[in-house]
Amino acid sequence: MTNLRTARLALTAIAFAALASAAGAQGTGKLKVGLMLPYSGTYTALGVAIENGFKLYVEQQGGKLAGREIEYFKVDDESDPAKATDNVNKLIKRDNVDVIVGTVHSGVAMAMAKAAKESGTVLIVPNAGADAVTGPMCAPNIFRSSFSNWQPAYAMGEVAAKQQGKKKVMTITWKYAAGEESVNGFKEGFEKNGGKVDKQLTLPFPNVEFQALLTEIAAAKPDAVYAFFAGGGAVKFVKDYQAAGLNKTIPLYGPGFLTDGTLDAQGESAQGMLTTLHYADGLNTPRDNAFRVAYAKSFKLQPDVYAVQGYDAAQMLGVGLNATKGDISKKAEFTGAIEKAKIDSPRGTFTVSKSHNPVQDIYLRKVEGKENKLVSTAIKGLSDPARGCRM
Repeated sequence: MTNLRTARLALTAIAFAALASAAGAQGTGKLKVGLMLPYSGTYTALGVAIENGFKLYVEQQGGKLAGREIEYFKVDDESDPAKATDNVNKLIKRDNVDVIVGTVHSGVAMAMAKAAKESGTVLIVPNAGADAVTGPMCAPNIFRSSFSNWQPAYAMGEVAAKQQGKKKVMTITWKYAAGEESVNGFKEGFEKNGGKVDKQLTLPFPNVEFQALLTEIAAAKPDAVYAFFAGGGAVKFVKDYQAAGLNKTIPLYGPGFLTDGTLDAQGESAQGMLTTLHYADGLNTPRDNAFRVAYAKSFKLQPDVYAVQGYDAAQMLGVGLNATKGDISKKAEFTGAIEKAKIDSPRGTFTVSKSHNPVQDIYLRKVEGKENKLVSTAIKGLSDPARGCRM
C-alpha cells in the first residue's frame, strides 16, 4: 500500500509539474527580459535612459505585459564588441531569458543579432543603428524600435543640399560600423541632391583627440561638416569644434545623436546647430506631452530619444505578447502582430518594415538653449532600404 501511495503521489507531482510547465508556456508565469545595455563608459547615460523608458511603459501597464509579470536580468555590455558574445550568452544560456533588449553600440548589437538568430531568442534593438541588423542579419525574431544609421543621415544629406544649398562637405566620425554607415548615408542623400563629399575623416573609437583633424578641416574650408559622434565623444567634439572657431564659418551638421542627451554638457558650443532625427523637442502632441510628463515624474529627468526608443521597445513587445495571449513561443503570431501594428509612439505613429525597422518621420531640429527644437519634418515616412535582407 505504501508503495502504491508513493507511486500515486509521484504521479500527482508529475501531473502538477506538467500543468505548471504548460501554464508557463501559455504565458502565465513571469516573462524574463534581459537588458544588455551600456552601464559604464561613454554611453552610460544612454543605457540608463533606454532602461527607464522600457520600464516606464511596463509600469503604465500595471507592471505586466499581456498579463505576465516582468522579471529583469541586466548585463553591462561595456560597449565592447570583444565581450559581446559572452555577455549575450549569459542572458540566453545562463538566465534563459525570453527576450533580449539591447543595445547602443553597433558592433555589440551585431554579435547580439548573430546569437539571437542562432538561438531563436526574440531580440529588440532599442538604439544601435547598424544597417546590417535589419539588412543581411535580418530575421523573424529580430526587431528594432529605433532607426537604421542610414535614416537620419540620408535625411541630413538631403537637407544640406536642397534646403541649405551646400555644395562641398567633409565628414568626420569614429572608425566603426555606426560612424561609417552614418557618413555613407549622408553622402548618399547629399550627392543624390547635387552635393559632393570631398573627404571622409575618421579616428579610432572611442578616441577623442580631435585637434589634428580640426586643423585639416580649417585648412580645407568646406561649406559644412557632417559629424557622427554620441555620448561623451559628442560633447567633446562639439566643444572642440567651437574652441577652434570653426562654427563661425563652417556649419556643423549631424544626426541627432550629436546633440541628444548631451546639451547640458555642450552648453554654448551647440547653439544653433541643425540635426536630423526621428524625435525632437517641441513636437507638442498629446501623446508626446503625456510621455514627457510621466517620464519626468518617474525619473526626475527630461526624456530624450533614447528614452523614447526604450519605451517603444516595450510597446512592440507588448503588441506581440497581446496577440499571443502572453505566449512568446508562438513566434509566427508574435512576429505577424508587430509587422501589422501601428505603434503609437511619442515620436509620432510609426509602422514596422518587412525587415523589422521603423518606417518613420525624420525631423529637422535646431539647438535652442537645452532643447533640440522642431524646425520641420525633413522626410515623412522614411523607410530604410534594408539592403541585403532576405526574409
